[in-house]
Amino acid sequence: MTSPSPDTPTAPRGTLGLELLLGTLTAFAPLSIDMYLPALPRIAEELHSSASLIQLTLASCFAGLALGQLITGPLIDHFGRKRPLQLGLVLYVLGSFGCALAPDALALVGLRFVQALGGAVALVTPRAVVRDLWSGAEAARTMSRLMLVVGVAPVLAPLLGGFVLEHSGWRAIFLVLAGVGTLALLAVVKTLRETAPPRTGAPRTMRSRLGELLGDSEFVGPALAGGFAYAAMFAYIAGSPFVFISLHGVRAQDFGWFFGANAVGLVSLAQLNRKLVKHIPLHRLLRLAVTLHVLTAAGVLVVCWTGFLGLWGLAGALFLFVSTLGLVGPNSAAIALERHAAHAGLASALLGALQFTAAATASWAVSALDDGTALPMGGVVAGAAALAWLAGVFGHRARAKEARAGQGSAVTAPREPERGTA
Repeated sequence: MTSPSPDTPTAPRGTLGLELLLGTLTAFAPLSIDMYLPALPRIAEELHSSASLIQLTLASCFAGLALGQLITGPLIDHFGRKRPLQLGLVLYVLGSFGCALAPDALALVGLRFVQALGGAVALVTPRAVVRDLWSGAEAARTMSRLMLVVGVAPVLAPLLGGFVLEHSGWRAIFLVLAGVGTLALLAVVKTLRETAPPRTGAPRTMRSRLGELLGDSEFVGPALAGGFAYAAMFAYIAGSPFVFISLHGVRAQDFGWFFGANAVGLVSLAQLNRKLVKHIPLHRLLRLAVTLHVLTAAGVLVVCWTGFLGLWGLAGALFLFVSTLGLVGPNSAAIALERHAAHAGLASALLGALQFTAAATASWAVSALDDGTALPMGGVVAGAAALAWLAGVFGHRARAKEARAGQGSAVTAPREPERGTA
């Protein structure tokens, strides 16, 4: 067994460059998903496929991201953060090229799964690096700052995707993603340094580590809250291209403006969260976040059901709903990872796998319930948000007294793992 070298620097000297790189890596998932959304109707047409089958390319992507993260977690705990990340990015680039050459819809479904397996490494590793260096409210603030970078992807990706679609066709979108993956790989090779702490003590079995995580309500409750919240968001992502473009007649190249506006709301609340964690304990803030999340999701369902105010009523309801993810995401992740620094890779992998398993299920549900209206999207959004609320409010009572006392918002400064030998 190998371990990261104790002589390897744990982090770049400044945190700004590190946060920028980590945010860019975390943005791989929304970039890979959102950039081709405007092309979904065109892909269905050119590959002579149904809309429901093309929507399965989203579900297969989410499934790949979920499984890939489960594979990645133990790898980055064992081999360090950098080498598995490099291998994952190589697989991502190859999968992107494969998607560009897909001969039919079923092949595209499979190749999206391969692409996502590689991209999953870019989701797990940044969270593990953050937990290597920060904890508590400072970790929540760092994750909020990462969302500032992540939020650029949903704003620009559909616009860029619509532009590429209009001028070069949908296959060129995946060639662009392959190029982005190549640039990220070069950046990781040149700039990212190892942050994984050395392994000490007797090796623990995977079963014992999983048992510790799954037996900890402080992990399970917030992880479920974040997972179901992401499921609600990806139900919106899966359904919105057809709702906006096919039902409301929005041009494919203009869809990105609606999609990007929601991302601006998400980023804005994520940055507000950086301020709130200084004054509100993390557990209390998470309960507030999931409450806002379920209320706005109920608004989406009402608009989808009644058609209130048409296109603009739907756009407004979705803006409020997506914005609440800026509060749910950073706080649920920070609480879930707080007590598991020794195996942050596995904890991060389970957290992400849960999110994308729920997202894949939600995307499949939107596809399966498709009836030519916006109601399937609204119903799945509201149902997943209700489950997020239950998990966020009732799923982690173990430290309720501590949270009320404000101990959950303690700030820990950036730190380096203690050096030693495995």
